[in-house]
Amino acid sequence: MAKRQVVIVAVPDAAHHEVVMEALRREQHVICVKPLVQTHAHAVEIAAAARERGLFVGVEYHKRFDRRALVARRQYRDGRFGEFMMGEARLHEPYSYRQSNFQNWFTCDHADPFTYVGSHYVDLVQFIAGVRPISVSVDAVKRKFPNGNEGYLWSSGRVRYDNGALLTVTNALGYPDAAAGSNDQGLVMYCEGAGASGMLNHDDHERGVRYSYVESAGGPRYRYVSPDYFRLVPWEGDGYKPVGYGYDSIAALLAAARRVESAAEGASGSDALARRQRVLQEIDDAGLLATPANSADNDRVIEAARQSLAHGGSTVKLHG
Repeated sequence: MAKRQVVIVAVPDAAHHEVVMEALRREQHVICVKPLVQTHAHAVEIAAAARERGLFVGVEYHKRFDRRALVARRQYRDGRFGEFMMGEARLHEPYSYRQSNFQNWFTCDHADPFTYVGSHYVDLVQFIAGVRPISVSVDAVKRKFPNGNEGYLWSSGRVRYDNGALLTVTNALGYPDAAAGSNDQGLVMYCEGAGASGMLNHDDHERGVRYSYVESAGGPRYRYVSPDYFRLVPWEGDGYKPVGYGYDSIAALLAAARRVESAAEGASGSDALARRQRVLQEIDDAGLLATPANSADNDRVIEAARQSLAHGGSTVKLHG
């Protein structure tokens, strides 16, 4: 058996299934950027293969580790907001992405903004409110990359949930490079309770930190800066310390893989496998870390979104 390690997968979305399955065949734990795969059947296959081998597969939905999202999840589930009814989410990445390697793989047949970055907020709404998506519709605007390849570069999606709620999601590779923020993103959730309504409003674009530099250093001199996602900061030890929910997410996924592996220490054969499988089930059930099993609804949404795009934005119902 190969020495067990952790394989971190950051390849174009359409290649995730092949690479993750190969890592599992080689008996490795896996951390994969979102979305895990583009079909629910592939997510089921990965979940089954990982469980059979007692291996951890984590999906890097890092917005779950934003402290504001964790606070919102707890307060929502304590009944503070009421029941989610209507929401609006946006995540527009920079226009400059079009000049990058994106132009080689982010083509209409392989990707779109809704599944690439909109999936963050589809996951986050379910993470906070516990509602499950039942139908999806996505339409998009096609534009050409500098190399002539055609891609969906602007998209608008709508997700309906099992309690009747609706979420609108707009995404793009089109945020102005000269604008203050590195992208434009945020979430609003409107809720309803007994004789009152509630609201959650997260502005992920402008977090109250604004810098104006004397040199541009590759971006606008005046910027909105997020101190929350990933920063290297001074601390009491040597060098700089990584902080932020982007770091916390990776650290938690790595810790989960170590936890699964250490559960089998001192055991062998079927006993070691059973121990690892018990820990995997505990991680699935807790629902804080995204796994192929507990984030399968995301893969259903992505599969339905791709079908909707192929049929001009028609509504696609989710099954299962």
